[in-house]
Amino acid sequence: MNYNFFTKKKSGTPQNQTIPGREAEMIKGRSGGYTFDAGIWGMLRRCLLIGTATSTYYAGKKELTDDFANVLVSAIASDPTRVAKEIVYASDGRSINNSAPILALVLLSMGESKEAKQAFQEIFSTVIRTGSHFYEWLSYTKSMRGFGKVVRESGKTWLSREDVKGLAYQLLKYQQRQGFTHRDALRLFHVKPPTEEHRQLFEWVVKGWEELPKEIPNPALAQIWWYEWLKRNPEQTHQAISQGHLTHEMAAPVGKMDKAAWQLLFEEMPIGAMLRNLGSLTQLDVLRTDGKANLKRLEATLNSKEHLRKGRIHPIDVLKALKTYNSGGKLGRSQKTWQPVPRIVDILEKALEMSFEVVEPTGKVFMHAVDVSGSMSGVVVDSVGLSCCEIATAMALVTAKAEKNYEIRGFATDFRYLGITAKDTFSSALKKSSNQNFGGTDASVAYDWMIKNKFKADVICFWTDSESWAGNKHPSQALAQYRKKINPDIKAVYVTLAPYQLTLVDPTDPLSWDMGGFDPGIPRIIQMVANGEL
Repeated sequence: MNYNFFTKKKSGTPQNQTIPGREAEMIKGRSGGYTFDAGIWGMLRRCLLIGTATSTYYAGKKELTDDFANVLVSAIASDPTRVAKEIVYASDGRSINNSAPILALVLLSMGESKEAKQAFQEIFSTVIRTGSHFYEWLSYTKSMRGFGKVVRESGKTWLSREDVKGLAYQLLKYQQRQGFTHRDALRLFHVKPPTEEHRQLFEWVVKGWEELPKEIPNPALAQIWWYEWLKRNPEQTHQAISQGHLTHEMAAPVGKMDKAAWQLLFEEMPIGAMLRNLGSLTQLDVLRTDGKANLKRLEATLNSKEHLRKGRIHPIDVLKALKTYNSGGKLGRSQKTWQPVPRIVDILEKALEMSFEVVEPTGKVFMHAVDVSGSMSGVVVDSVGLSCCEIATAMALVTAKAEKNYEIRGFATDFRYLGITAKDTFSSALKKSSNQNFGGTDASVAYDWMIKNKFKADVICFWTDSESWAGNKHPSQALAQYRKKINPDIKAVYVTLAPYQLTLVDPTDPLSWDMGGFDPGIPRIIQMVANGEL
């Protein structure tokens, strides 16, 4: 028996305490651990990219959204133009969905300054792209602020856009959402038709067509004419879809849907609808192992970077589709069941990898530390039970797949071997990491392991919720020890995958980077960090 444990000089500060002299820079997380403050701009970007409409392990969605709103109000008062840029950045296919940017847009319109209202008007049509977005914006606006001048002008402009054909498509595809119809919107904003084509379109929206015109009134209303024709001739669904180029949302409510009708829809189906309907298409035998032509079209669409980008397909959209499709109908909202087609699973695996931005290997050595602690089991996408840990694993794996020299391990209160390699499919990697969701969180164990094993990494990437609390020293202190003993030039990247105002990055460390959210560009940014381009 001896007292070495007491007399030995401490090499760090327990994570449930602030680092001496750094108190002003640190905040207490919900887990009880202290980390550095990411600031309002770091918090804003995370909330926009991740969203706060789903509860996390440590906080409910109401609490998270209150934090989001408070940060937005502060940021708008400080620099509304910068807020607008952040909203546009997130809305352009980088956020998990467009709901958080839409909520932020409403709060921007509530800013007291002239600059805030001007910024709102300038980005409105960039963020509100579809009829569904428009309805969601109307719903939030009605609940939070009402319809003042700046709102009415933006709504009126959106409904009077020059592209009448595109507007007609949106008004037909999304006829009502969130308790609003387009008739309500036209009356609310007192929209006057700027052209004869607009007048005819608005007349259909408000009154409908008691009698079907013998001919299509104008080319912009062609889809509407075929939709109205189908309502009167539901047995002619195939003709209406093929000649009217109707989508599922247009044809299904009024037509008679069978395998042939779905085949016609599939031949012109947008990429987003394709991802959502893979199970139904398989159940109906439109997609099957011996259906080579349809599988070829599916592959040409989903395995095209151009289609993925143009459709603003987020990696989580593909990950959700992959998990849902693999379940055969056990997950998701569909009431149907199906036997997954192996080639479709392969196509989705490749689509997921392609949905992230990466380039050629850097030749650097990477250590990927995936947070597999209990808090990472929190669900991010309710409908399929997609967890924060699964998303972290997917992002780490795609980053590793782009390189040659890497290791992927999991951390909780120890640094665990996960058995994940670049040859793993995303499906198999997710299973390996999800089975490890237990224990407290201590990010410093990654550095301890690398010191003990003399593992010389050029870059270490943490994929975490940043709620590190269980260690006897802070991650930044452990990093300093690693640099002293193994590699003084190692670069550390911390990707926070929860909408918290926490960061494990020491703000005085020029070789550490803080990133947030499920941004598909993060793997590419990490490569730029590795190459010294940032």
